Parts: sequence; structure tokens; C-alpha cells
Amino acid sequence: MLAYVIPFCMALMGVAVTLNVIRLVRGPDMPDRVLALDTLYINALALIVVFGIWLKSDLFFEAALLIAVMGFVGTVAVGKHLLHGEIID
Repeated sequence: MLAYVIPFCMALMGVAVTLNVIRLVRGPDMPDRVLALDTLYINALALIVVFGIWLKSDLFFEAALLIAVMGFVGTVAVGKHLLHGEIID
């Protein structure tokens, strides 16, 4: 069963990542691009986790945790920059 479901999920996540990249490039203004980037790292995170399940490797879960932390910090930094103009006060 997983032999069919995991490639299907990976294909759907690939489509989601492609659509996020399109929104990132074509976004009408900066908050839309920040939201697209935030969604892009979340979809990439899910893609890495599904790939780790498929290969039965724990290394991908550790990489997913690092991407999640870096994505959160990046989103907060860009949001603060958009609000105040400076990242570090």
C-alpha cells in the first residue's frame, strides 16, 4: 500500500512546491512573497519527511527539523524587517 501512496504524496508535494515557486516569483507585493516563501519551506519540509519515510532513514527527519527552525527564524526576520525596516534593534 505504501508503495503506491508515498510516490503519489511526493508528486502532490512536488506540484505544491512548483505552485509556491510560481507565487514567489509572480507575487504582486512583498507580503505575498513572504507568505509564499513560508509555505514553500513547509511544503519542502513535508516532502523531505515523506522521502525519509520512503527510504526508512532517520537522517531526513533531522534535516526536516533544521529546515523548520531556519524557516521560522527567516520568516520572523523578514516580517520584522517589513514592519520596522531593521532586523536587529
